[in-house]
Amino acid sequence: MALNGNILIVLLNDHMIAGTKTNEIQVESELIEIASATQGDYREYITGRKQWQVTVNYLLMYASYQVVRTYPDAHLADVLFVGNSYTLKFTNRVGTLPVTLKGTAILRTCKITATRGNLIQGTFTFVGNGALSGE
Repeated sequence: MALNGNILIVLLNDHMIAGTKTNEIQVESELIEIASATQGDYREYITGRKQWQVTVNYLLMYASYQVVRTYPDAHLADVLFVGNSYTLKFTNRVGTLPVTLKGTAILRTCKITATRGNLIQGTFTFVGNGALSGE
């Protein structure tokens, strides 16, 4: 089954506050180097702890966003959410996904790129705080 960017829902206090169309999910495992009695030239590893993070991109067209038209600097308030914890739920909002993934993450980074005459671009990076588990 092919995935598209329509799978991430951001929850705050069990209420959906955002859905995404573009996101990048990264899960990685720590590698711990071990000494080998049989191998002198090449490194060997065992796996350690895991970690995960999600990067979400967005585009904001200044003239079409109602809040920005009312409050021109409203998009700058996004930086105030850094450091907060959110529940991230990965599920297919269109069809059925065999496994729904869910985890708590801390918003680590909010990056806003605003260039005169262009769409505002932004990136949010969430870092997993605990396990990413299936439901």
